[in-house]
Amino acid sequence: MIGDMQRWTPNVASIIEHAKEFHPTKEVISRMVSGDIHRTNYEEVCIRSRKLASALEKDGYKKGDVIATLALNTYRHLEMYYGISGMGAICHTLNFRLHPEQAVYIINHADDKIIFCEVPFIPILEGLKDQLPCVEKYIILCDEADMPETGLKNAISYEEYINSGDEDYVWAEMDDDAACGLCYTSGTTGNPKGVLYSHKSNILHAQASLNGMPISSDETILMVVPLFHVLAWGIPYYGPMNGSKLVMPGMQMEGEPLYDLIDREKVTLAFGVPTIWMGLLAYCRDNNKILTSVKNTIIGGSALSLPTLQEFDEVHDVNVIHAWGMTEMSPLGTVNTPTPEMENMSRDEKYAIQLKQGKPIYGVELKVVDDAGIELPKDGESQGHLMVRGPWILQKYFKAEKDAVDQDGWFDTGDISVLDEDGYMIIKDRAKDVIKSGGEWISSIDLENAAFGHPDITEACVVGIPHPKWDERPMLFVVTNDGEPIEKESILEFLGSRVAKWWLPDEIIFLKELPHGATGKLQKFELRDEYNNYYMEK
Repeated sequence: MIGDMQRWTPNVASIIEHAKEFHPTKEVISRMVSGDIHRTNYEEVCIRSRKLASALEKDGYKKGDVIATLALNTYRHLEMYYGISGMGAICHTLNFRLHPEQAVYIINHADDKIIFCEVPFIPILEGLKDQLPCVEKYIILCDEADMPETGLKNAISYEEYINSGDEDYVWAEMDDDAACGLCYTSGTTGNPKGVLYSHKSNILHAQASLNGMPISSDETILMVVPLFHVLAWGIPYYGPMNGSKLVMPGMQMEGEPLYDLIDREKVTLAFGVPTIWMGLLAYCRDNNKILTSVKNTIIGGSALSLPTLQEFDEVHDVNVIHAWGMTEMSPLGTVNTPTPEMENMSRDEKYAIQLKQGKPIYGVELKVVDDAGIELPKDGESQGHLMVRGPWILQKYFKAEKDAVDQDGWFDTGDISVLDEDGYMIIKDRAKDVIKSGGEWISSIDLENAAFGHPDITEACVVGIPHPKWDERPMLFVVTNDGEPIEKESILEFLGSRVAKWWLPDEIIFLKELPHGATGKLQKFELRDEYNNYYMEK
C-alpha cells in the first residue's frame, strides 16, 4: 500500500519560481568585475533564467548534457544555476583557481559541452582550448557591446545568447533522481573526483539547511563562499527559497572591499572559510572598523580557531556558528547553533562548545568507528573514523563503477572524530594528517589551534614528518604577523602550557605564506612532500 498524497517530481527551478511569486522584489546584489554594483531581484533572475534555459534548448542542448561555468559570485552565475539545471542539463561549476592540468582533466572527464566564462578568465581557457575537444562553445559573461576579441570556439556574449530565449519558457519535467549539478573534489591525492547532485538531493539539502541554521526571510546574506565550491554550500537554493537578500562580492574578497559591501548593504549573515575572515578582521583592526550590521557568521571549510572566535564575539559582537561538511555531502553535515543553555554560560564555557563542529542536521546520520569498523561510544573521548549517510550524501563518484559506501550505506569521510554525550561532533584530524608518534596520537588540528593563539602568529600548520625513532614527529610551520622569524623558544614556551610536552614540535619552520588550495584549505601535502626527509637526514 502506498500513501494517498500527490506525486511530486522536483526541479530546482521551482525554487526560483517560488521566489519570483512570493519575494519578487527581494534584491540580489553583485559586485561586477569592473567594481560597479549591480542590482537585480528574484523576479528578474527567474525571467532571465527561463530565457537562458530556452536559449540552450533552441541551441540543441538537452537533458543530461554537462554545461560548465567558470564564473564569479554574481547574478549571472545565479541565473546559470537555474537556467542550466532547469532545462535538464547538468550545471558543472569549475574552480577558476585550478592548476591547468587539473582543469583539463576535469573538463574532459565531465565532457563539458559549453563553458560560460568571465572575461578575466578568457586567457586561462585560450591556453587550454586545444586540449578540450569536448567543448563546443564558449559563452562570455558580458554585454554584447563589451564582447572582447578571442580565439575561443564559437564565442558569444552572455547577453546576446540569452536574448534569443523565451521568457515564458516552461521548465522541464524531471525524473525523481535526475542529475542537477556537478562539483569535483580538491584532488589532493590523485585526480579530482566528481560528485553528481540530483534535483531532489539539492532541494532536500536546502530545506534541511534552513531548518538547521538561523536564517530568516529578513536576512541579508553575504556569499563569500564561492559559487564553484560545493554549489556554494546550498545558499543559491535556500536563499531564494527563504526570500533572503543575497550579496555577492565578485572578485574582490580582500578586507576593504568586503567591509565596504557589508556596510553598504547592511549584511546580517555571512558565509565563508576562516582565511577570508582573517583578512576581513585584520582590515577592521588596522582601520578601527566594526561590523555593526552582522549578527551571525557561519564558518566552515577548515577548523575554527579560538582567537578568531574571540575577535568576532568580543570586538564585533558577531555570533560565530561553526559548521562542517564535504563536497560528497552537498555539503552540510553538522551545525553548531546556539542553545538556550549557552546564554547562562561563561565566555570560556561557551567558546569551548562553539569550537566543536556541531550536531547533525535532520537527515544526516553520524557514527564513529575503530579500525575494525566497530562503532565507538559517544563519550567525547573515543576517537575513530567518522562515517555518514543520508539522502544528500553520495552513493558513488561520477562515472565510477563501484559505490563509495559500504553495504549499509555508510560513507567514510576520512576524518578522525569523536562524538560526545550531548551529540556534538568534534573533528580531531584528517585520517591522513593525524600524527602517530611512538604509538601515541597527536592531533595536528589541536596543535595548530594552540599555536595560532600566540600573539605573534598569523597562521599555523602542523604536519607529521617521518622520524627514525618515533615513526613520526610534528613539524610546525608558522606565518608571523610581520612575516619575520621570532624566537622559537617563545613559541615552545607558549605551547608548553597548552599541550602535552610530547606534542611539542621537534622543529619550527617560518614561512612568508602557507600553501592554500583553491577553496582556502591548507595544502598540507605540499609541505609533507617538501620536508618528508627532514628528520631522516638530520
